[in-house]
Amino acid sequence: MLVNKIYKITLFLLGLVYILLQGFGMELQGAVIATVTLVLLTLFYSKSTKYISKFFLSFLVIFTLAESINAVYWFLPAVDDNKIDYLYYISNILFIISYLVLIYKMIRQLNLKVVFSELTIPIIVLIALDIFCVSLISSTTVETLTYQQYLLEYIYNAVVMALLSFALIDYMYRNNSKSMLFLLGCIFMTFSEIIQLAYFYILTDDNLGFVYSFFLVVAFFFFYMQSQYKVTEPELAYEDEAFKIEKT
Repeated sequence: MLVNKIYKITLFLLGLVYILLQGFGMELQGAVIATVTLVLLTLFYSKSTKYISKFFLSFLVIFTLAESINAVYWFLPAVDDNKIDYLYYISNILFIISYLVLIYKMIRQLNLKVVFSELTIPIIVLIALDIFCVSLISSTTVETLTYQQYLLEYIYNAVVMALLSFALIDYMYRNNSKSMLFLLGCIFMTFSEIIQLAYFYILTDDNLGFVYSFFLVVAFFFFYMQSQYKVTEPELAYEDEAFKIEKT
């Protein structure tokens, strides 16, 4: 349909503009463009998708709301150091909730008994890696954040890493195109979050603005692509299929 093509072209152009704005340090304008883009993406998904997931739609709505609060934040006066920055906490909590919605979406579609019996060792390894990575990443902000902000950032990073881990488990369990696209989206989202943290709290290299915004746009591209597939039962891996044929 012509309307869908116009939507896609508009979203592509807005994504490109967002990357450029963030890369050149125009964060106010970038935040506004990001909000507009997410609103259009949410509307496009709800109107054009055949297999609508209420959980993925909820993720888009909550993430968009969090991003819109970030945009509003730039139009308000700076908060004094001795006062609580409520918008900071609200927006970050909303981002956390949006990621938790995606995690819950995956968990409810998994056969946990099969997953834990077949993927015990990978799960243990992922848990150990998550704890190490979250502690390492969060430690970089100890000197720049208050205890409450650091705790929130730690939880935020833990949820992001959990999202990536569950996406990997989901892919190993399902072995299909939808889970692969979702995993790719989570990988780019995780890198975007890590680089964004470095951009705001550690390094002053403006090139990081290009990188994290590009990764964010690519992440949502893969998220949208996977949303066009229907959830199906796990597919046999090549080795399992060959073993089954030989057995029969």
